[in-house]
Amino acid sequence: MGRLFGTDGARGVANTELTIELAMNIGRAAAMVLTSKEVEHPTFLIGKDTRLSGDMLEGALIAGLCSVGANVKLLGVVPTPAVAHLVKKYKADAGIMISASHNPYEFNGIKIFSSEGYKLPDELEEKIEAIILDNAEPYTIPAHEGLGTVETIETAADEYIDYVASTVDYDLNGMEIALDCSNGSSSRTAEKLFTKLGAKVHMLFDNPDGVNINTNCGSTHMESLMAYVKEHKLQAGLAFDGDADRCLAVDENGELVDGDFIIAICAADMKLQGKLKNDAVVGTVMTNMGFNKFCEANGMKFVATAVGDRYVLEEMIKSDYNIGGEQSGHVIFLDYATTGDGQLTGAHLMSLLNRRNEKLSKLATLMQRYPQVLVNVKISNEGKAKFKTDEALKEANDRIAKTLGDRGRILVRASGTEPLVRVMLEGENYDEIEALANEMADIVKERLG
Repeated sequence: MGRLFGTDGARGVANTELTIELAMNIGRAAAMVLTSKEVEHPTFLIGKDTRLSGDMLEGALIAGLCSVGANVKLLGVVPTPAVAHLVKKYKADAGIMISASHNPYEFNGIKIFSSEGYKLPDELEEKIEAIILDNAEPYTIPAHEGLGTVETIETAADEYIDYVASTVDYDLNGMEIALDCSNGSSSRTAEKLFTKLGAKVHMLFDNPDGVNINTNCGSTHMESLMAYVKEHKLQAGLAFDGDADRCLAVDENGELVDGDFIIAICAADMKLQGKLKNDAVVGTVMTNMGFNKFCEANGMKFVATAVGDRYVLEEMIKSDYNIGGEQSGHVIFLDYATTGDGQLTGAHLMSLLNRRNEKLSKLATLMQRYPQVLVNVKISNEGKAKFKTDEALKEANDRIAKTLGDRGRILVRASGTEPLVRVMLEGENYDEIEALANEMADIVKERLG
């Protein structure tokens, strides 16, 4: 993990941690690292979610980019995967998304995409960091005629909607579903997309005001959607996070269908149709143990990576796999997208449901979920720095792992986006893993809090 960039871009509290000065310098350094010296005016796309601080950071990025000669095309409020798609369509040199995903509104972030629509690898982020933090290279200061320009692409959201719709083979005619937009980016696109595909939609949390993004809604707060789907007797519900690169689902009974189940359902269907490349699925170390059992039972290979959809994607590209993702709802359909795309995921899941005329609850029975307990422990910056070297934590981790044996597992990791350590246990006995998870969490708090 870098000094500015975590697992999903640079992120922090807007205007105190993620300042306009830092945003401006990220723009400058990104233009210098990601563009050829022969290109006089490289082109950068900028999208944003609905956070109040988005306009401020957008202005700072524009200033930084234009000051080193880059031209800027503004996409407005769009989902993160729209930036990844449109950067290729417009043959831009790079794309930037201003968003802190599922975090509260006071946070914001800067995610950078290459000209191919992929999140940047660690080595390129490190070069950007070196320019900003170590003065590894002076900022380019062009002459007056060398400054960049700015224009707005008014059609960006519609172009993205049209593309996602074009990837769906079987329409949603006859379906009635609920969409929780998290008061985020999908507020601008979801209703139009799913209506275009033929569904009757019930819209929830699609009125952003700059501060209500992710507040008791979206893919991190599923309770309202679960209750709504059950009360209104709908076929399903879909929830997105603030920048709509995640999707979680709710079945007709109001039960949660998380990312592991979504990937399992879609991968099994792809295998049935002969579309699953190399009969493999990519997940992370956080993927539920039940998913491994599902893959074994269905003749699929399961490949686990570090947490973060960027690492899932790297493995998919390297080994020629075409589906992967995370329990949190980041799902990558590499045949259609270069990053996690919540609305594309939801559209393909609903299309599968309609094509097979099945209930989501029945499809979800193909995988059995092992009980899982996740405890988030808030830690200090000093604690985060010594997380990997603390011997007491290692000893406690090893002791609990030995206690579980082959009946479960423990995973303790520092968040890549927040000042947290996540303690996750899985096993056959919920009471046992809950007690062990709380025991480990107490030790983390004592050592790193």
